[in-house]
Amino acid sequence: MRVCPECRAGDSNRHVKVKQKSAVLNMLKRLDKIRFRGHRRDEFLDLAESPNASDTECGDEIPVKIPRTSLRENDELRDPAGPGTINMASGVQDFNRTESDRLNEIKGHLEIALLEKHFLQEELRKLREETNAETLKQELEKERQRRLELEQKVNEVLKTRTEELPTTQQPAKPPTQVNGTDKRSQMMCSRVQKWFYDKFGEYVEDFRFQPEENTVETEEPLSARRLTENMRRLKRGAKPVTNFVKNLSALSDWYSIYTSAIAFIIYMNAVWHGWAIPMFLFLAILRLSLNYLIARGWRIQWSIVPEVSEPIEPPKEDLTVSEKFQLVLDVAQKAQNLFGKMADILEKIKNLFMWVQPEITQKLYIVLWAAFIASCFFPYRIIGLAMGLYAGIKFFLIDFIFKRCPRLRAKYDTPYIIWTNLPTDPQLKERSNATVSRRVQTASSRSCVGSGAPAGVNKDEDSSRFHTTKRGNFYEVFNLSENERPLAVCENGWRCCLINRDKKMPTDYIRNGVLYVTENYLCFESSKSGSSKRNKVIKLTEITDIQKYKVLSVLPGSGMGIAVSTPATQKPLVFGAMVHRDEAFETIFNQYVKIISAASNSES
Repeated sequence: MRVCPECRAGDSNRHVKVKQKSAVLNMLKRLDKIRFRGHRRDEFLDLAESPNASDTECGDEIPVKIPRTSLRENDELRDPAGPGTINMASGVQDFNRTESDRLNEIKGHLEIALLEKHFLQEELRKLREETNAETLKQELEKERQRRLELEQKVNEVLKTRTEELPTTQQPAKPPTQVNGTDKRSQMMCSRVQKWFYDKFGEYVEDFRFQPEENTVETEEPLSARRLTENMRRLKRGAKPVTNFVKNLSALSDWYSIYTSAIAFIIYMNAVWHGWAIPMFLFLAILRLSLNYLIARGWRIQWSIVPEVSEPIEPPKEDLTVSEKFQLVLDVAQKAQNLFGKMADILEKIKNLFMWVQPEITQKLYIVLWAAFIASCFFPYRIIGLAMGLYAGIKFFLIDFIFKRCPRLRAKYDTPYIIWTNLPTDPQLKERSNATVSRRVQTASSRSCVGSGAPAGVNKDEDSSRFHTTKRGNFYEVFNLSENERPLAVCENGWRCCLINRDKKMPTDYIRNGVLYVTENYLCFESSKSGSSKRNKVIKLTEITDIQKYKVLSVLPGSGMGIAVSTPATQKPLVFGAMVHRDEAFETIFNQYVKIISAASNSES
């Protein structure tokens, strides 16, 4: 029987579409399994039919295993009416329509599966963050190390016991009484060891050496409120010490005559009878007792100098920028002065023992030798009596006379003279610099004399000729006479900036440089240009007004500038950013007053 080619083509198309239909059905089943994998896992018949993609993996395509259909199934799926009929065409259209719907449904299932996967990944990440697996691992490692250490200790104890048992045991004998006594002795030993460990084991563990743990203290950030609180705490904590020092100075100054006289008599009597140490111990006990009563609410005032109650300022919660800046400046100034005093004391003690000032250290050396020889030949009772009597007379009588008569103190108070004459490191540096400058001046004067200087020139004029700045001789830089030179206070000048508010150009408005003061002029040397045109020379007699100036009114304090008014300028010239502003102002003002007074006297 011959079949037409059109029928064969129709059968082949229908066979392909049937295969696609079975593949789509299989895909839908597997998507249902993916969608309901949490609740319908028991309904799976074959594990091999589960999808290849896991919960944590996602691909763009899902591989689908298309099962093979048999010939019988293909025959059943064929239309019995034969190819080319109207029923076959309508069936193909229905199949195409249902296939598009099923593809849309597959897309929806795929989207749902991807969303579920995303949600599950987020839940897994949250669970990992909550469980803190790393910390748990670290704790497990620590516990393992502890367990190993305990096992080692137990093994060591067992080894020591096994080694001790053969030495303590006696040789076995046939009678059974000896074995019973051995067991009893072992039981008694174990009980004694257990009792000893229960009673004294904690103390024995305290003496076990362990490595020290280096803990780093966290530094607090800078805060204005914390700074003021710490300053007040320091002031309150140092108040008892300052009060004690004030009372001692009041006793020495005879602030209260009756109190100082009674204290002097009691002290000298206690030293004479050898009761000085018991007296000080009794005073300490009495002070603690009074503090206990004061803490209980009693109002007791035991001080020679009456205490002045200072008003307590409430702390400000909100500080402005200027107040915070001023607070930092005040604290820095107090800290600077306090550290300076402490450094002076320590440097003087160091220089006293390091023979920096030999004539002063020699006195201490002789006193120590005398004290050593006296301690070898005289009894300690006599030495203590002599030292106590000298301390009492020095504290109550000699210091009182020396404080009232400063000239006597400067001549005969040996400890005061030694302490005041001890130099500090900055003083030693200044002395060394002064000696070097003197040597340079003497060498330069000798070279001038050798080169044939005129005979009628005095020392001041000679030294003024050789005073130079960074750019040359002083008088040549400012086009002045050779007699003009800087004063001794400002030989190196003061670093500052000249603000000329009459100028409009930025380069002429502000200039950095050095300010000098001579006997008749105020000289400013600019640091940018080498020519003398940018330098400024002001005659002191032409100055109409001079005063301290504050460049920025926002900043706290009195400023760091000096304003000088002259008839040649509409606005006053300002020398700002001067670190030593007060010293410069006093020098300029004193020289200005001196010149004006001399000019007025000459005119009169």
